[in-house]
Amino acid sequence: MVFHYDLNRRFDTVVGATDVAVTAARDLEARGRKHGQPFLISPSGRPDVRVNAFFSSRKMLGKSPLTWRKYSYSLGLWLNFLAVLEQQWDAATEEDAQYFKEWRITEESNLNRVDSSTFRGDLVALRSFYRWAAPKFGIIDPVALIDDHDLMPSGPRQKDIKWLDPAGYRRWRDLGLRGLDVDGRPDPGFRGRNEQRDAAFAEGLYGTGLRLTEWASVLICELPEDDPGRGYATRWLANACAKGGYGHKYWMSRRTSTEVLSYVEGARARVVRRAQHAGRYERLRRVRLVLGVDGDRLVVMEPDGRQTTPAIDAIGPVMRRRLFCRTPQGLEPMAVWLNEDGLPRVPHGWEHTFGNANARIAGLGFPGLRATPHHLRHSFCLRWYSIGKLVYEAKLEHLGETERKDFREQFGDTWDLVATMVGHRNPQTTREHYLEPFRSLDVELLLRHAADANLPEFLAGFLARHPRVRTDPVGDAR
Repeated sequence: MVFHYDLNRRFDTVVGATDVAVTAARDLEARGRKHGQPFLISPSGRPDVRVNAFFSSRKMLGKSPLTWRKYSYSLGLWLNFLAVLEQQWDAATEEDAQYFKEWRITEESNLNRVDSSTFRGDLVALRSFYRWAAPKFGIIDPVALIDDHDLMPSGPRQKDIKWLDPAGYRRWRDLGLRGLDVDGRPDPGFRGRNEQRDAAFAEGLYGTGLRLTEWASVLICELPEDDPGRGYATRWLANACAKGGYGHKYWMSRRTSTEVLSYVEGARARVVRRAQHAGRYERLRRVRLVLGVDGDRLVVMEPDGRQTTPAIDAIGPVMRRRLFCRTPQGLEPMAVWLNEDGLPRVPHGWEHTFGNANARIAGLGFPGLRATPHHLRHSFCLRWYSIGKLVYEAKLEHLGETERKDFREQFGDTWDLVATMVGHRNPQTTREHYLEPFRSLDVELLLRHAADANLPEFLAGFLARHPRVRTDPVGDAR
């Protein structure tokens, strides 16, 4: 079984806790354990200190909590698999690894078979573990003995990419997250309690193209102010929250920001007040109190009383969940996305939200209408590819072939636009991840996606100063 260290819990307030328990908790911190760091317990009820040392290694302590979670559950799955075979992990063979692949992907007796992309994640975790453990404990690496093409599932990952068109996204959101029926009315059978929060979060993924952990880590001070005069607000994704440490600009439409700000002033404010009245925030340990925002830095009172000024760009997802500010009503989290108890929501909690939404929609008779957080990122790319394609065609239609080539060399093409929107450093990365589904796109589908973005208004603003473009003089004057 997989467990996680909870260094924020006050053991001295637990009924029946002894001085030994309090001392043990403090000792964990002294030995370098991190909050949320995983550890595994075997079926015998005992830990294998060698396995758990992997998560305390320098290699793993530098990883994100999301990576800890993925690796720990993949490793736990492998250890349970070996336990059924009555095999020890330090004596596992190449044949065991081969059988593990077959059992995960093709074994008919396994009712929880997975696709090749999921197994890739398991394999990455096992490779990392055994590359660390083999030289350290003098054991054979069962995964290293197998050629990548033999053990690694075949088939390009691009085939797993799916997307929703605007109408499909809205239907998925309304049925799965907002609890509406097919006629757009509240469904009496809906049992959700966080429909405003969940719909706003999904709208943010679909509207910004950010990854799950990136969007889940945004702070209140990073949200745009409501400005009716602007269709889009330019924001910055912090380096410490971005994949690969590559922070970048992203854009949020007013429709998206309005949904998020409505959640902040509505459902979020309610759970914060309940938590404040219950004294939940005051009982937290290791709170980092934000005294103010100074440009691109925060002024923070640390738990030990020190005052620091960390750059917002350098504060990662875990530390962000420990940031609080003091209001007239009491302490309040700086994190945007909160659970029902008022505490910051960890990113992987959203996987359950999407899973429940998909299950509800399937129960309504639409099993094919499903989405994951990454599907919404794909859908964002498709939408902007469609818009970009039409915009570029409009700008280049009066140019000759040589002039078109010169234009693309200077300013890039549609893939440069999409790469910028999703934060890829190289447009080639965007092509490799998203080109395959777009090969069969026809003009009608492009128009359908672009129409949802209010293309006439978009083009009017985009091409307003082009010398060969004429726009509506009355509308322009207004």
